[in-house]
Amino acid sequence: MSGHLILLAIILISSLPIIVVYIWFRLAKYQFPLSRFLLTLLAGAAAFFPALLMQDFLSLTSLTGRAALFFQYFIRIAFTEELSRFFVLLIFFLIYNRIASRKSDQLSKKQPPSMNTIKMATATGLVAGLGFALLENAVYAAADIRVLPLRIIITAAVHAACGSRIGVAAATISTNPLQAILRIYFHMELRGIEPLTS
Repeated sequence: MSGHLILLAIILISSLPIIVVYIWFRLAKYQFPLSRFLLTLLAGAAAFFPALLMQDFLSLTSLTGRAALFFQYFIRIAFTEELSRFFVLLIFFLIYNRIASRKSDQLSKKQPPSMNTIKMATATGLVAGLGFALLENAVYAAADIRVLPLRIIITAAVHAACGSRIGVAAATISTNPLQAILRIYFHMELRGIEPLTS
C-alpha cells in the first residue's frame, strides 16, 4: 500500500469521532448547521499549527527530572494547545457571528450570555477539539500506526471535552473574564494529564 493511501486511511480512521458526534447532533436535532460544523472543524484544525509553532519554540529548554516532565506536559503541550485553541475560537466566534447575523452578537455586549449561547459555545468548542485531534492523531499515527486506536478514543475524547470548556471561555471572556481565565487554567491542567495516558 502506498504512503498516500496509508495517510488517507489514517485520516479516515481518525475521523470516526467526528462522524459519531455529527450523527449524535443530527439525532438529537441539535441546531448546529453543517456549515458551522465544517467551519468549526477547520478552526480546530487551524489551531494545531500555532500550537505546533509554540511547542517548537518551547522545546529549547534545559530542564531535567520532574521539572522537565512538568514543563513538557503542562506547559509545552497543554498550555500551547489550549491557548492556541482559545484564540482561534475567539476569532472564530467574532467572525462567524458577524457573518451569520448582522445584528450585534452576545460577545460584543457587556451582559451575561444566554444559555443558548453557552450551549452553542460548548458544542463549537467540542467540534473544534475534534478538528484539532484529527490532525494531531494523523501526525502521531503517521509516525507509529500502533498508537491510532488508543488516540482516536482517548485523545479525541480529551480534546473534545477540553475544547467544549475552552469554547465557553472564548464566548464569555468579554462578559466574565475571571471565570473564563479559570476555565482555561483548569482545562489546561486536565490536558496536561492526557499525554500520560496515550
